[in-house]
Amino acid sequence: MKLLRPAILATALVVSLTACDSAATPENAGGTKPIAVDLPRADSDFWNSYAKYVPAFAKEAGINLMTPTNSQNDIAKLVANTQALTSQGAKAIVMAPQDTGAIATTLTQLEQKKIPVVTVDTRPDKGNVYMVVRADNRAYGQKACEFLGAKLGGKGKVVEFQGSLSSVNGRDRSEAFAECMQSKFPGITVFAEPTDWEGAKASAALQTRLAQHPDINGIYMQAGGVFLAPTLQLLRTKNLLVPPGDPKHIFIVSNDGIPQEFEAIRKGEIDATVSQPADLYAKYALFYAKAAVEGKTFQPGRTDHDSTIVEVRKGLLEDQLPAPLVTKDNVEDSALWGNQIGK
Repeated sequence: MKLLRPAILATALVVSLTACDSAATPENAGGTKPIAVDLPRADSDFWNSYAKYVPAFAKEAGINLMTPTNSQNDIAKLVANTQALTSQGAKAIVMAPQDTGAIATTLTQLEQKKIPVVTVDTRPDKGNVYMVVRADNRAYGQKACEFLGAKLGGKGKVVEFQGSLSSVNGRDRSEAFAECMQSKFPGITVFAEPTDWEGAKASAALQTRLAQHPDINGIYMQAGGVFLAPTLQLLRTKNLLVPPGDPKHIFIVSNDGIPQEFEAIRKGEIDATVSQPADLYAKYALFYAKAAVEGKTFQPGRTDHDSTIVEVRKGLLEDQLPAPLVTKDNVEDSALWGNQIGK
């Protein structure tokens, strides 16, 4: 699959963000010291897209990228991979821990060894990292709520596929969605279904809810990369995969922004998704990893790439990248990474 990248990383690496940069020397240049990346899973179209961006951006940035590992959504494997990468000489590690509570001990050990960590998409509940590269996940839940609430006219029944609540992402999206529904659309009943980010669990929960409540008219999928295919398959078997305008149409909003979601929007199978920036996650995770081994530092504030660095707790910075809502009105936007893969 050919991959087009929306910008050249090499240019971004010489542009100042809201940074107070210390000078890099030839001895500590990020391009010569090995940088490691652990991929979080291989069963998600979103993360598989992210994985394709990593080596391409590393090459453009002149980064000495070690062979990426994959922790397969298993915190024990992530810990083991981290130990192996450290023993192999990694000077910075990019990771995306799916269990954001269980990684604290490993982060402490890496800090003691002076190996900076950049986390992607997820923020650790405890422990220090050099930078979190993420989007505002509470905004995901808020946007999904407002979209569904408007489409349903403030009345109806919605099934929500919650991400794992052991992850800050699952908590942020779930809490924001619930708060918005309760305050803005009290006439909508929400069935919140825990899924642990597993498509099979989401499909089983939806089948049960449809049997109990055949008048369900909305679905919020917190991760299209794992939930889209099984959801569409189930709705198809029940003759519920019908276009907008049909009285049986179930309004669906998703999160991820993968090409498959865009195609489903074009077909009228789903109605919206939040485009989580897989390309920018890879680009800026590597940017910050390189900056870390060069000894650079950053401060809260606006960046030059349409994001904001915020201090989420004392000493912990998060670069919150943009994540737009995509509907039939803007699904053809060529700037969306989901429209660039494979072209």
